[in-house]
Amino acid sequence: MPVDREAVLDAAKYLRDVRPLDPDELREYVADQPHEAVVRQVLREHAADLGIVERGDGTFVPASGEPVHPDFDGVDALPREYERVVEDLLVDQWGTDWHRGDSGKRLRETIRRFKEQYYRQHAVEYDEEVALGYAIYHLATYYAAIQYVLEDLAEGDVLSGDLRVLDVGAGVGGPALGLFDFLPDDALVEYHAVEPSDAADVLDELLDETGRNVHPTIHRETAEEFDPDGEYDLVLACSVLSELDQPVETAQKYVNALADDGTFLGLAPADKHTSTHLREVERDLEARGATVYGPTPRLWPGERPSDRGWTFDERPDVDVPSFQERLAGASQRPSEFYHTEVRFSYSLLRTDGVRQHDVSLSADRLLKLADADDRVTDRVDAVLAKLSRNLADEDANPLFKVSDGSENEECYAVLVRPTSLNRDLQAAEYGDLLSVESALVLWNDDEEAYNLVVDEETVVDRA
Repeated sequence: MPVDREAVLDAAKYLRDVRPLDPDELREYVADQPHEAVVRQVLREHAADLGIVERGDGTFVPASGEPVHPDFDGVDALPREYERVVEDLLVDQWGTDWHRGDSGKRLRETIRRFKEQYYRQHAVEYDEEVALGYAIYHLATYYAAIQYVLEDLAEGDVLSGDLRVLDVGAGVGGPALGLFDFLPDDALVEYHAVEPSDAADVLDELLDETGRNVHPTIHRETAEEFDPDGEYDLVLACSVLSELDQPVETAQKYVNALADDGTFLGLAPADKHTSTHLREVERDLEARGATVYGPTPRLWPGERPSDRGWTFDERPDVDVPSFQERLAGASQRPSEFYHTEVRFSYSLLRTDGVRQHDVSLSADRLLKLADADDRVTDRVDAVLAKLSRNLADEDANPLFKVSDGSENEECYAVLVRPTSLNRDLQAAEYGDLLSVESALVLWNDDEEAYNLVVDEETVVDRA
């Protein structure tokens, strides 16, 4: 006999704010008294609508909409359960020796091909073979990268434990898995993936490994075709904007779908083309009314940057996934197929005016980078965001990209004389705000950029 779902849901709505929902108790409120396992399944299927999460003891409680602050200490590796899913898919397709013989050769050629297409900025068609190759090569690094970006949101108290998420161009699911594992177990996630290609089949298998409070739906449509339904707390657009014919118009549609306090998260590889393209989209969306939350700052009222905007973060490498190790190990040139570097560019946009650094500078004593040309050979004070790790060669003076959101040309801080008073330049994290006193402004003709020379006279403090 079918369960009376409406009766279960009505009872759940009545009791959820009174005490934890126990399926064994809840069945008593239903006329035919269904088995508690049936009641539990109904609650799971409607958890997002009810706003409840399942606890380890089998009861359900209201999800917390409060900001989350996970105990995050970086990412070492792709979890083993996700490795097993990919390995099983490879074995199902080509057998236990999938990495050898013709199948291994085809996979390696597939990876070479989409890497070349990507380098030449050509579109990549994601059939089943490409999707598996993409999982082998990219899954682990995207899984890691997204979590460092989410850490920014969590530190700013703008990531809650009750999320409606839209993942545009979800691919095989690296960012999604990273999101789920970053959040605490008692976070409620209503997750919608937009992915038209065969990558959705890989994603579907991986989603089976997610926690009991993740409720996923896959929409097999393109980013351009999909019509967002309702509002979303978090929209992910990871490695997709550079593949769209009309990236700004398409992204604007999803910015419009944000909840009042929602965030649009764009993520791209760190190479010059995709990184600067992401920044161009960011600036176009800002011109249309979005607020740049971070990591690029807007410290001067009415000013926006117009430099090329190539900025990226870099974090420790992840361990080589087992499937990547097997495919590379069967090659005469294994280094082609190892991909463990976590280097990425990202953009966080909102519509409520909230910024990561709520700072508004005035020009009475501080240098505005837009005016750097007027101050060449002067010593200046400035407030800047650090937007790179050390970009210099090993034997050169440490070099860091900096920004205040007004610059028309690239600007860098060059550490020529490290002291205890300027060590924060090296110690600061990507995106941190720095107060700089008595830096020397110079123009670098070779790089066509301004350098702020940090020496024994310079003081740098994290602001």
